[in-house]
Amino acid sequence: MPVAHGFIEKLAELSHRGTPFVSVTLVETLGSTPQDAGTKMLVDAGGRVFGTVGGGRVENQAIARAQVMLASRDAPLVELVEWNLQRDVGMTCGGVVKLLFELYNHRLWRIAIFGAGHVAQSLVRVLLELECQVTCIDSRGEWLAKLPDSPKLRRIEVEDPPAIAAELTGDEFVLCMTMGHRTDRPILEAIFHHGKEFPYLGVIGSEAKRKVLVRELTEAGIPAERAAAFRCPIGLALGTNQPGEIAVSVAAELLQERGASVRDR
Repeated sequence: MPVAHGFIEKLAELSHRGTPFVSVTLVETLGSTPQDAGTKMLVDAGGRVFGTVGGGRVENQAIARAQVMLASRDAPLVELVEWNLQRDVGMTCGGVVKLLFELYNHRLWRIAIFGAGHVAQSLVRVLLELECQVTCIDSRGEWLAKLPDSPKLRRIEVEDPPAIAAELTGDEFVLCMTMGHRTDRPILEAIFHHGKEFPYLGVIGSEAKRKVLVRELTEAGIPAERAAAFRCPIGLALGTNQPGEIAVSVAAELLQERGASVRDR
């Protein structure tokens, strides 16, 4: 059976966006089965996003297995399974299927940057030299347009950047680099209210800014310990206050923290 029209395009779209997903291929069938060999399906954390491998119980079980792979840090990148439809799936037909599960974008280093100003412009350019996927969020389209074109970069123009906090998966390194503390604080507040925890959460600024942010977050109802769970200032103690040098110091700290998080697994 030929691949469903649009499958390759959808796979490329998900890959380009850095979305973790699983491609499921029905590679072999024996006896009575609900679909022919060669059919394909794409699954993300929310469920099936494209295609089919037969519908009904076998497809539901395949979706569930794909989601388990997506939720596991140690999942294999490729897995071949064989299911007897009666014994393993609970279907009345007595066929056998072999399914190939391929995991994409699962172990990418993801970095979310709120703000596209001068320092963020420099930082994005440094990060794009590394093996990572960067998302930059800002309400100012003209600043986002200044960022370089790269398949590793996703731009999000949104009037309410804090709303994006709910869409973050929890494995991102998150940086708040907006126009100031008045626009950084709502992002932190949204992150904490959603119960999000990240391997790295940092805000550009000084110790004085940190104290103000912690106080305001606490006054907004965030528990004191949680309200202090971010880094500010950010970056290693090197260089000057020039945007390019700040970017290098922040990128170096992110690399350092990424190494620490990998060792802790």
